Amino acid sequence: MNKTIIHSDHAPAAVGTYSQAVKVGDTVYLSGQIGLDPQSGALVDGFEAQCHQVFRNLRAVCQAAGGDLADIVKLGVFVTDLANFAKLNEIMGDYFSAPFPARAAIQAAALPKGALVEADGVLVLAS
Repeated sequence: MNKTIIHSDHAPAAVGTYSQAVKVGDTVYLSGQIGLDPQSGALVDGFEAQCHQVFRNLRAVCQAAGGDLADIVKLGVFVTDLANFAKLNEIMGDYFSAPFPARAAIQAAALPKGALVEADGVLVLAS
């Protein structure tokens, strides 16, 4: 198996023993992104701001891999409070358009660094 590690300076550096993304063939596996500002490394404040930052971070990694958010086929979203589900859907509409990726939205007891939302995904690049 030939794999390529993807990195973007426009997304936060990994906070653990993982890569921002790994490309195998035309498929890119995107690691989870939380609402960290890539410049300061600080978590932005509030659910809405974190959601926007998460999708900006994912976009940066997608672009480093040669794609964009529209190339995501599967998205996993983790929130600490499902009461924010409607707001999550609204904000996703700012970043995704039909046909939307497949998605799972899961409530998690806690996320790294006290984040309120995290998202990962699978991206397929055009051959």
